[in-house]
Amino acid sequence: MTALEAQNLTLSYDARTISRGLDVRIPDGRVTVIVGPNGCGKSTLLRALSRLITPREGTVLLDGADVRRMHGKQFARRLALLPQSSQAPAGITVGDLVARGRFPHQRMLQQWSADDQRAVDRAMSATHIAELSGRSVEELSGGQRQRVWVAMLLAQDAPVMLLDEPTTFLDVAHQLDILDLVRRLNREEGRTLVVVLHDLNQAARFADHLIVMKDGEVASHGSPGEILTEELLSDVFALEARVIDDPVFGTPLVVPIASRART
Repeated sequence: MTALEAQNLTLSYDARTISRGLDVRIPDGRVTVIVGPNGCGKSTLLRALSRLITPREGTVLLDGADVRRMHGKQFARRLALLPQSSQAPAGITVGDLVARGRFPHQRMLQQWSADDQRAVDRAMSATHIAELSGRSVEELSGGQRQRVWVAMLLAQDAPVMLLDEPTTFLDVAHQLDILDLVRRLNREEGRTLVVVLHDLNQAARFADHLIVMKDGEVASHGSPGEILTEELLSDVFALEARVIDDPVFGTPLVVPIASRART
């Protein structure tokens, strides 16, 4: 079953075309990770799936419905996006920013509810930022701010969640915290997660479904064990590498040897 689908997309910025005839299917209830070289169209695809950009051609479907015909709040209750970079309003506190994730669930004249507060508290606890609630977002480190944005996304409580490089600015321990959280949201709550990552070994470890992009197209897709090969790494990433079994997790482990990219 497919929760989210792109059909025959042409994606452009002004006169520059990023993708043409792009078809992507996101499996429902799975963790999908998108990888590819810089500039291959990963973030552009997520922006199209989340309605931040309008395709020149083609259609994005969410649960079979054209997303362009969905009401804004209706869409936001179904799909949430964490973009690469976000700007917090000046002076806003961590708690207030996370609470903004509840906006799609608010109705005119509706008071803040116990359900809203529970969602915010749960999101802050899951991302380990509860003790930062009263602090200004501007005072935080890059890694702390990233966890605040992830918490706001969790508070939105959408069944489909898109995260564009969510481990940016995080040290290794907190990278694993975020990716473990992604897996937990999928395994325990059945949410559909789509994550853009640069680290191939993290992608192989956490993905159920892997999409590899090159030059605005899908070069390959499937389970990491099926598609992550030395030939693919050479073709897509210009990387000479060996792919072995991870001795702990049994997932593919990429061992880089040399780059074939031109400098």
